[in-house]
Amino acid sequence: MSETGGTGRTNAVLSRLTVIGDLLMLQIVFLVLSLGVVTLYPAAFAFQRVLPDALSQDHPQLLRRFFKQFKWAFPRFWLTGLALYFGSIALAFGLLFWANANGVIRIAALAVLIPLTGMIIGLYLSTLAVLPTAPENSTSKSLFREANLFLLRRSLPVAGGVIALFTWFALVSQLPTLFAVGSGLVPALIGYWIARTRTQPQKKGSSDVSI
Repeated sequence: MSETGGTGRTNAVLSRLTVIGDLLMLQIVFLVLSLGVVTLYPAAFAFQRVLPDALSQDHPQLLRRFFKQFKWAFPRFWLTGLALYFGSIALAFGLLFWANANGVIRIAALAVLIPLTGMIIGLYLSTLAVLPTAPENSTSKSLFREANLFLLRRSLPVAGGVIALFTWFALVSQLPTLFAVGSGLVPALIGYWIARTRTQPQKKGSSDVSI
């Protein structure tokens, strides 16, 4: 093994460790900021805005950028985030209630609540996907519109993200300690993945070209 090759592998390992360390640092900051209910979703939105910088390592001072994005997100989205928080609790309570109920009405209620939950989670993941490129003058209304368009255009990747997030919730229910490691990081990474997933156009072969 050449010295150059060994140095390159060492640098690659150190680069990956740096990315992991930065992501865990942002996760800890997210946890601290989200302790106040009203700050939960602004902290998640700030996390999403700086996630590409943490993965690419193109910009230093991630903590300063995180708090700058949190300062940007809080006055714009705290009220919407508060509504989402209490709405999520109500939806989770409804799912648990009807899942443990009896009778035919249980099936009817779950047939409505489960797809509704999937749609809401899909819209939230779509919001995370469009957040890194959202303009500075974004409002709740404009961000919702952009996320809705993203969901309509990219429904298949979003559906995969919803399944991945449901799988994460199932893992957390079995290992609650995972919540501290990935409560903000996992949804952020899923949203980032959805945003980067592109449907590749089919290339025309020579037989497809009309003369």
